[in-house]
Amino acid sequence: TPRIRYSPAGVDSLGTFRVEDGLLTVSYEGYDTFGDRFGHLFFDRRLSSYDLRVEYRFVGEQVEGGEGWARANSGIMIHAQSPVSMPPEQDFPISVEAQLLAGLGEGDRPTANVCTPGTEIDLGGEQAVPHCIESSSRTFGLGEWVTVELVVRGDSLIAHLVEGDTVLAYAHPRVGGGVVNGYDPEAKIDGTPLTGGYIALQSESHPIQFRRVWLREVPPSR
Repeated sequence: TPRIRYSPAGVDSLGTFRVEDGLLTVSYEGYDTFGDRFGHLFFDRRLSSYDLRVEYRFVGEQVEGGEGWARANSGIMIHAQSPVSMPPEQDFPISVEAQLLAGLGEGDRPTANVCTPGTEIDLGGEQAVPHCIESSSRTFGLGEWVTVELVVRGDSLIAHLVEGDTVLAYAHPRVGGGVVNGYDPEAKIDGTPLTGGYIALQSESHPIQFRRVWLREVPPSR
């Protein structure tokens, strides 16, 4: 289910999410300007314990009007609220984001970081304060295919892997914090544990393609 800011869930009138040559493509050809129309493509049901693998690459140029920080920037939202629970003005789902980045030729820019729109996490047994925390991955360039895996076990463990190597791990995601706007207050009860939720691929103003999205549910005890 696509959900684009300022539109109802299920409406993607500008064709942001499409399949081209067998690749799931996030494209802005229909946009004159981005206009803060952040988008997400949601899987159709809630999940709690699973392995997720994506192969992605950033392509082309950022659409006019995109934020500077959003260049070569996208993400995988996990433990997210449902698309229908988001008012039209809401920018990001309350969720945990595995942030996908590409290098810009200006120093290190790791991928598979974690960001927390409307959520909090524990890192190393303590609450993480920054909204985004960098992983230990190397920098990948524009146009380079990258494999990112997420190991999700309810709220007990979430691990990020890049090209088979673990680059970040954290636990106890819960509702809280800021960096999400326009939400229904009833959907944001701070302190609520996030033991499951929806998965969504993000559109944040720079074109990105996925040649594989692989998902396997696993028993919570594994």
